Amino acid sequence: MSESMEIYVRPEEVGKRVDIFVTGNVEGLTRSGVQGLIERKKVFVNGKTINKNYKLKSGDVVVIEIPEPQNMDTLPENIPLEIVYEDNDLLVVNKPKGMVVHPAHGNYNGTLVNALLYHCGDSLSGINGVIRPGIVHRIDKNTSGLLIVAKNDRSHIGLAEQIKEHSFTREYEAIASGYFRDTTGTIEAPIGRHKTDRKKMCVTTENSRHAVTHYTVIRQYAGYAHVKLRLETGRTHQIRVHLAYIGHSVLGDDVYGKAYKNLDGQCLHARKIGFVHPTTKEYMEFTSELPDYFRKILDKLDKMG
Repeated sequence: MSESMEIYVRPEEVGKRVDIFVTGNVEGLTRSGVQGLIERKKVFVNGKTINKNYKLKSGDVVVIEIPEPQNMDTLPENIPLEIVYEDNDLLVVNKPKGMVVHPAHGNYNGTLVNALLYHCGDSLSGINGVIRPGIVHRIDKNTSGLLIVAKNDRSHIGLAEQIKEHSFTREYEAIASGYFRDTTGTIEAPIGRHKTDRKKMCVTTENSRHAVTHYTVIRQYAGYAHVKLRLETGRTHQIRVHLAYIGHSVLGDDVYGKAYKNLDGQCLHARKIGFVHPTTKEYMEFTSELPDYFRKILDKLDKMG
C-alpha cells in the first residue's frame, strides 16, 4: 500500500509551479523526484492529475501518493553505527564526519544508508525511494552529528511535518571565521542553486527557498568564534551558506570559505535534535558531545589567545 500526503495551498503559494511547491513542502524529496512522481501520475490537484508546469491556484489541494519502495540495488554493509536511541518507529544516529548519508554519484557504498540496511533490514520507511530509505533529513558528508531515521512511512510523515512546521529542534555548533560584532542574531536570506556552479548553493532571490538561521556566539577567539546555531528551516548547506553570506564562513569549508590545515572538511557538528515522537506524542531530545577533531581545534584556539 502506498502512503498519501495532502497539502493545502496557502495564499502566499498561489502561482507557484506544483513541482516547486511539493519540493518545498515535503522534506527530503528532490525536485527531480517530484517530477518523476508527477510523470507517474502520483500527484493530484483537486483530485486530478497535472503536469509539472501546473501553477497553483487559490483553494487548490495537492495530494502526493508515495509509492512503496522497490527492490534496491543498494546493498547492506556491516558498518559500525553509533545509535543514540532506537525503537520500533525510529532511530537517532550520531554520524561521523566523512560519511555520506545516502548513495549518489561517486559514493555508491560506505554510506549511512548502506549501514542502516544492514542494521534495520526491511524496517525503513520507503517515502524517499530506494536510494534514501528512512532518511527524513540529511547532514553533509563532512558535518558530524545527530540524524533521525524513520523505520516506517507513518513515522516519516509525522517527523517531516514537524520539520515543515519548524517545531523540529536542530541545533549545531561551528567554528566560524572572523570577529562577530553581535553575539546573537538571525540570518534570514533565501537560498537557491548557484547559477554557474550547480554543486553549490547561494543566497539568491531566483528560484530560491525561504531560509532562517539563528546564531549565538559561545566564545570569541582571535580571528575565530565558537558559535551555536539553530535551524528554523532546513535548506541544503544552509548554515554554511548563511555564515559565508555574513562574512563568517565555517572553518575548513573549502566550498564557501577556505580549507584549514590538517582538517578534512568543515568544523560543523549537529549537536542537538528534538522532536515529538510520532507514536507516543512525547517530546524527545538528544545531545551529542563535540567530537575530538572539534575539541582539538578549540583547544588550539584557546592556547593562541
